[in-house]
Amino acid sequence: MTNLNNTENFVNRHIGPDENDVKEMLNVMGIDSLDKLIDETVPAKIRLKEKLGLDDPMSEYRLIQYLGYLAKKNKIQKSYIGLGYYGTITPAVILRNILENPEWYTQYTPYQAEISQGRLEALINYQTMVIDLTGLPIANASLLDEGTASAEAMLMFHAARKGDKKNANKFFVSEDCFPQTIDVILSRSEPQGIEVVIGDHKKLELTDDLFGVFVQYPSCDGEIFDYKGLFNKAHEKGIFTAVAADILSLAILVPPGEFDADVAVGSTQRFGVPMGYGGPHAGYFACRDEFRRLIPGRIIGASIDSHGNKAYRMALQTREQHIRREKATSNICTAQVLLAIISGMYGVYHGPDGIKQIAERIHNLTKYLSLGLTQLGFDQMNSQYFDTLKIDLGENSEKKLESFKQNFEAARINLRYFGKRYISISVDETSSLDDIRTILSIFAGHIGKDISALSLDFPVNGNKGGLSAKFLRKSNYMLHPVFHKYHSEMEMMRYIYRLAKRDLSLTGSMIPLGSCTMKLNAATEMMPITWPEFGFIHPFAPADQAEGYHEIFGELKKQLEIITGLPAVSLQPNSGAQGEFTGLMVIRAYHHSKGNTHRDVVLIPASAHGTNPASAVMAGMKVVVVKCKDNGDIDIDDLKLNAEKYKDNLSALMVTYPSTHGVFEDEIKEMCEIIHANGGQVYMDGANLNAQVGLTNPAIIGADVCHINLHKTFAIPHGGGGPGMGPIAVAKHLAPFLPGHPLVKVGGEKHIHAVSSAPWGSASILAISYAFISLMGGEGLTYASKIAILNANYLKAKLEKYYPVVYSGSKGRNAHELIFDVRQFKKTAGIEVEDISKRLMDYGFHAPTVSFPVHGTLMVEPTESESKFELDRFCDAMISIRNEIKEIEDGSSDPQDNVLKNAPHTAMHIASDEWKHPYSREKAAYPLPIVKEYKFWPAVGRIDNAYGDRNFVCSCEPVEAYTGTESK
Repeated sequence: MTNLNNTENFVNRHIGPDENDVKEMLNVMGIDSLDKLIDETVPAKIRLKEKLGLDDPMSEYRLIQYLGYLAKKNKIQKSYIGLGYYGTITPAVILRNILENPEWYTQYTPYQAEISQGRLEALINYQTMVIDLTGLPIANASLLDEGTASAEAMLMFHAARKGDKKNANKFFVSEDCFPQTIDVILSRSEPQGIEVVIGDHKKLELTDDLFGVFVQYPSCDGEIFDYKGLFNKAHEKGIFTAVAADILSLAILVPPGEFDADVAVGSTQRFGVPMGYGGPHAGYFACRDEFRRLIPGRIIGASIDSHGNKAYRMALQTREQHIRREKATSNICTAQVLLAIISGMYGVYHGPDGIKQIAERIHNLTKYLSLGLTQLGFDQMNSQYFDTLKIDLGENSEKKLESFKQNFEAARINLRYFGKRYISISVDETSSLDDIRTILSIFAGHIGKDISALSLDFPVNGNKGGLSAKFLRKSNYMLHPVFHKYHSEMEMMRYIYRLAKRDLSLTGSMIPLGSCTMKLNAATEMMPITWPEFGFIHPFAPADQAEGYHEIFGELKKQLEIITGLPAVSLQPNSGAQGEFTGLMVIRAYHHSKGNTHRDVVLIPASAHGTNPASAVMAGMKVVVVKCKDNGDIDIDDLKLNAEKYKDNLSALMVTYPSTHGVFEDEIKEMCEIIHANGGQVYMDGANLNAQVGLTNPAIIGADVCHINLHKTFAIPHGGGGPGMGPIAVAKHLAPFLPGHPLVKVGGEKHIHAVSSAPWGSASILAISYAFISLMGGEGLTYASKIAILNANYLKAKLEKYYPVVYSGSKGRNAHELIFDVRQFKKTAGIEVEDISKRLMDYGFHAPTVSFPVHGTLMVEPTESESKFELDRFCDAMISIRNEIKEIEDGSSDPQDNVLKNAPHTAMHIASDEWKHPYSREKAAYPLPIVKEYKFWPAVGRIDNAYGDRNFVCSCEPVEAYTGTESK
């Protein structure tokens, strides 16, 4: 690696071990050089012959300058386009202390609940807010966006059919829904064979073949309809009902739960999350209790810990794809946790009164605008509205519409123009009375009038237009004390930091999770996401207002094409699992274009990520599992047998490389050739691309499509479980089928339907990956892959005599991750893998991946960003835990009352007056001297998940006191 010690070279900031560390680590492993290690790890037949053809790396200073230059190419204009995206004000206390705070954005998914209590509390606040505003009893902890949440409602209803409706196969979608939502619903319905009927809900005939009805509230054009009668009749016929509702409007409108909706979905973007040219934003999903076991995504629930104290954790996980695989109710893996937390905190900070005031002010401004337009003689069509007006310019008004557009664009104002005669205007939190008067002035000027003659007062007196009494909400919401205690900035700041201190993040230690790549999210990479030029752009604004964004999109696509070797990229999928679905849908479209509609069999190795079979089923495929050999490799003979057996119907192979077992399998090219010879396509799961970059690539291996986890390989932070991004790269013959969008021209000429609400997915965080690649350059990225492999093999060298490694490559090496076997300790000491994972918390570490992909094991991925010091600290903790297990084995520790079975130990437990354990408090809390310097106190003791599932609570309600009578 050249210029590794150059202080302007970002590479040596990102990569943990320095040159001396690398030499020492190689010496421990008994190998001469880093290149020799790579030669022993990555098969020669798939190695890249040339260096990555990326631009030379930028310095951090130069990159910020360049991104600033691109930012200035984005034109911030007042956007009243609406369609699910609105201007909002992010309270500075939330912006600075959450969105810009690595204690929040570098957390991992809260699978280890004892060290995730702060984030879990923030998420249960979010769920409570959604439950209260929608009037429905259950909500999850966010989905990807409004469109995908809507599609999930349809699929959930489809799965819930029973009795007379078991074979009903039509789903009605109102034509008044957002166009992008309709398109995403079509994307999800096609492979399931669901017939989507789009039409006027006012004329809907509720036939026996309908299983669900879906409407928008307020409608796409702003009109508010009364759905109660329709929903009542639907329920009489056993038809499920769903509504996409603007969550801010529910502060003053009758909530969906009060007009018999089974499900309410939507976006919480306007609760403090900038538009960001389309994302990321948290989609919400709330439903009736009968759907508890089918609701997609993660639900945060309350339970108790080992001391009887209330504790939060992810509830009902048996529904999840990593457990149920092809029988899962969805393939959701990534949520929008960080954005849900921001929206929930927006609710906490403003409280119900503040939220209502914001909603009423928006509605008042809209009424003011409506009255002004009416007085000017314009036909404002909406009789019942919250924030959106629809103006009809009359027949044959195309020229008039274009003239209005030119006048508003000259004033740097974006409105929505459609149907050759209509203008739509959506008011938001950022709108002022002056803004509204400016809009009226332009309308007035167009007909030669002046607004000075208008008779208008603000706020608009009484109930002049806007809403009839029957639409006004009478029920209370957000009554829990959390929404009433933190309205001063001082109290809010302290609350945010109090919660942050209950969570372990990368600011405290490495998070050594296999398959999740918790690497550095550098401050320089993160800076642009909060710049106004990137945050304040509406996704449907004219493209010439987002030139900076489009340059980033273009350059990032080129970078990803070079890295993967595949010539076309779609940036639309906004999670890894959604990238899987999109890739399979592109393959499906390709086969169908050849007339091969029967090709629907997907071969998936038994070792695959749980999202793979779940995504395949969602894409309408039939899953055939391919065996793995005893050494963990895919059984190529079984693969060949199945490929030939199903050759007439073979659609694809889904393969992860290096494998989920942490190995570069030698026969990967042969596997791909077998699939191609039998008429199939090869889909590569890009979860482990972190070990490929610069050393090999999907194209050389033989893949036709690969999804790319930008939040793993390319440095977008996990944010406590999201946001993620899952763009796909495809071969030339698949490029025509890349996803399109109903409102913006993207994708190929034969594109599939949109898979996300926004044309470029979560556009605002794409700048992070673009920055990372630009800072590293080709040589830097290649070196990062090498160090990721070095770090994993260093852990193996230091720990394998204490914990056997389950799988290794043909030359005894591992890729960037490896699996330690701890199953034997159940026999020798009664110690389970969970005991080790919880004990690691006492040492100040997050546990590795538990029981995946092999039950009873620990999967570790150290990443290239972790230093030798941190790796050694982790090894010392693991060795110390092995010695603690040995104490049980030799009888010097009690088999039941020991430091592992009782882990984690809280500060309150250690400081209690009563201590009945046979081991010391010091051994419990400070098992190694260095722990005193790096101590992290778990907020709660070990959580009783079974108790929480038996006593299900997913909102801020008190949990029944633990009586001691519940068995664990």
